[in-house]
Amino acid sequence: MTPLLDVQHLTVSFGSTVAVNDVSLQLAAGETLGVVGESGSGKSVTAFSILRLLQPPGRITGGSIVFEGRDLLTLSEAQMREVRGARISLIFQEPMTALNPVMRVGDQIAETLSVHGMASGSDARLRVIELLEAVKIPDAARRVRDYPHQLSGGMRQRVMIAIALACRPPLIIADEPTTALDVTIQAQVLDLMRELRAKYNLSLLLITHDFGVIAEMADRVAVMYKGRLVEEGPVRRILRSPEHDYTKNLLAAVPGMKGAH
Repeated sequence: MTPLLDVQHLTVSFGSTVAVNDVSLQLAAGETLGVVGESGSGKSVTAFSILRLLQPPGRITGGSIVFEGRDLLTLSEAQMREVRGARISLIFQEPMTALNPVMRVGDQIAETLSVHGMASGSDARLRVIELLEAVKIPDAARRVRDYPHQLSGGMRQRVMIAIALACRPPLIIADEPTTALDVTIQAQVLDLMRELRAKYNLSLLLITHDFGVIAEMADRVAVMYKGRLVEEGPVRRILRSPEHDYTKNLLAAVPGMKGAH
């Protein structure tokens, strides 16, 4: 079966520093792949490369990124803008920086719909309320008029998820989606993402440094260390018998993980 996303031999450099070194990943439709590694391992750079959102001096120096049968590295910027949001969405780590502080949250979701020609006017308004209800924001019809600072961190993250879901893309990339949240809210957001994944048959590329999140959410896991992919496989197998020392160390750092599976 052809994967939805097929990254082959991706190499990314920042000047003379190689940040991602010959990384290959595949993601099937409806699957969740967790990419795990500590800060600086290249996992977020990999995610931003897929969407071609690297900040200079970062540049992709090799490889291919085939999504829905097209190599994204061959597309023009205008074609990429059509892919971003409509076919591949990104959920950022810190919603406060990703949301526009002077724009009502409902308008921000509506803007995503109108940019991609999905809905406008009163249709968009109804769809926005539906999306906020889908991400379990209480009293959605009233909250559409709120500004980001009027919402809690967990609620802002739900708004980000609603924006990501707005165009029903087949692939969502979540970059450390729960890092900024406290443990209780983190659990709620992960539950929500699991539920939405099942409901919309989403593929999820989940970037995290937390093996606990991977154990709960992912079907397969890819472990990155210093820009390279050092181990990859079904989550259960890697939790039970990790082969690479780095993976063993990551697992040893998670409370209650040792021997739990």
